Amino acid sequence: MLTVMKFGGTSVGSAEALERVAKIILSEPGDKVVVTSAMSGITNFLIGLCEDIPGRREEALKTFEEKHLDVARRLLKDDKEYNAFLEEFRPRMAAFRRLLNDEYAMKDPYYKDNVTSQGERFSSLLLCHELRAVGHNAIAMTSEDCGIRAVGQPLNGSADLGETERAAAINVLPYVARGFIPVVTGFYGVKSDGLPLTFGRGGSDYSAAVMANALNADMLEIWTDVDGFMSADPRIVSAAVKIDEMSYGEAAELAYFGAKILHPRTIEPVRKKHIPLKVRNSFKPQESGTLISQFRRSKNELLRSVAAKTDLSIISICSAEIAYHPEMVTRILAKISENSVPIYSISTSLSTVAFLIHNNDVKATLMKLNELDAADVERIDVTGDVALICCVGDNLLSKCGVSGDIFGAVREAKANVQMISEGASDVSLNFVVPMAKVIDTIKIIHAKFVEEAHKKERM
Repeated sequence: MLTVMKFGGTSVGSAEALERVAKIILSEPGDKVVVTSAMSGITNFLIGLCEDIPGRREEALKTFEEKHLDVARRLLKDDKEYNAFLEEFRPRMAAFRRLLNDEYAMKDPYYKDNVTSQGERFSSLLLCHELRAVGHNAIAMTSEDCGIRAVGQPLNGSADLGETERAAAINVLPYVARGFIPVVTGFYGVKSDGLPLTFGRGGSDYSAAVMANALNADMLEIWTDVDGFMSADPRIVSAAVKIDEMSYGEAAELAYFGAKILHPRTIEPVRKKHIPLKVRNSFKPQESGTLISQFRRSKNELLRSVAAKTDLSIISICSAEIAYHPEMVTRILAKISENSVPIYSISTSLSTVAFLIHNNDVKATLMKLNELDAADVERIDVTGDVALICCVGDNLLSKCGVSGDIFGAVREAKANVQMISEGASDVSLNFVVPMAKVIDTIKIIHAKFVEEAHKKERM
């Protein structure tokens, strides 16, 4: 059995955390490949470094180096192990220093990908040497070493699954066959020219799914700092409960529309090959977590979870011509996509098309939309500070009266529904309410449809 195990930033954020992770890895039966994020806080540090490299270069390099060396000293108490770590650490640190001082490289549009992907190169090295220190063969492998092929725009890459699978068979599987644990950098792949391309914030989850797909793994485990998917955010709903099993579709919808437990792009690479995925807590390894697969046992539940994506805005483009000239929608989408702005929902009517985007993207989006022909657009309206609520359930839309029941709960919260997305997925119903009403709406929906269902189960 081959398991791909991914550990997030908080799971590898200190010497104590790395020791805990090593124990988890070695307690798992069968062959393992490990994918790791950067240590917590490092990616944000590197993003800030990109924005002010000349002024902070040497100071930042010293801070970065000392942080990792300090963890290594506390982790690798044997001088032989520590010196072996330094033999690999120093060349990587020298390469990072050259990168930050390379004026030519700074002009490359993918330069930020190169800088922000550095953290994973050092966290993977630390974990690899901890595994060696406790007596197991391990090898630290970068995405370059593995051959994780990436394509796409700067800071927003996607994996070429076919190319990555062919490369992994040559570069990774032989180590597994010899009893080694490869410890692989998450977050980024490599373009055809050999330079890094990151998969977006939180992209190490996606990296792990790509690796599981490439190796035809039997299981993907995402180890984080929570017990699994919950029926709601426990910071909002104290009665929220862990969900033991989910389908791929349910997990993907929740991850995309609000639950921050899993990167939404993680699902597709494992769904393609029917690889089950578990979300588990590295601080409580005794917990079983949430199992995500195609074989979820169905329960008689109307609703399984409710999540929210906050700080959004609705942009409405009004024109009497839209209904009769559908190519206008194509032009509008093309303008928005020039900034790679995520669109969380789209709604159309006779004379209006409305898009839901993050508040932070409004200004840049309006600038692009103002480039449209003035004869095509009568008016552009912005409704700010709204939230998208995502209700997820098994075959939610095939059950008669579900929408009416849910919107009845919304009425109880005295919230005005400003936009609805229904029918695009058979497991979710999404709608927009004002930010001021999002917490009340979630609490009422959870109480009526999740807590009541659990009470009936216990009776």
